[in-house]
Amino acid sequence: MASRLTEISLDCHDPDRLTEFWTAVLDWVVLHREPGLVEIGPAGRDDADLLDAVRSGPVAPTIFLAQVPEDKVTKNRVHFDVSPVDRSHDDEVERILALGATRADIGQSGEESWTVLADPEGNEFCVLRSLAPGHFSL
Repeated sequence: MASRLTEISLDCHDPDRLTEFWTAVLDWVVLHREPGLVEIGPAGRDDADLLDAVRSGPVAPTIFLAQVPEDKVTKNRVHFDVSPVDRSHDDEVERILALGATRADIGQSGEESWTVLADPEGNEFCVLRSLAPGHFSL
């Protein structure tokens, strides 16, 4: 059996602020909190059931928001992509901007089908096409 991607760590200055932002964007909950470190993920995951799920196949990883003293200096080498599931792409971009995101320019042409945003600490991420009924078909 191979390894599984189970957590993603995101360095930040203010884990509480990014927790507020990312739980609202993803409709996730706080799974664990201690000084300088917060884990967020989907709600309702019993530890035993989660372990069985991880062993049998990929599951959505949780995100650890870890406080660090260093500033973000350059464009992210790894970033999140999110896809709206219950509204249009444009409506989702507006919702996320209202939560505290900003538009980010990382050299895109303006012809992309996605929108590049940055979270409140400047970490870039993309809002992709909508998966909502009426906006996405196979």
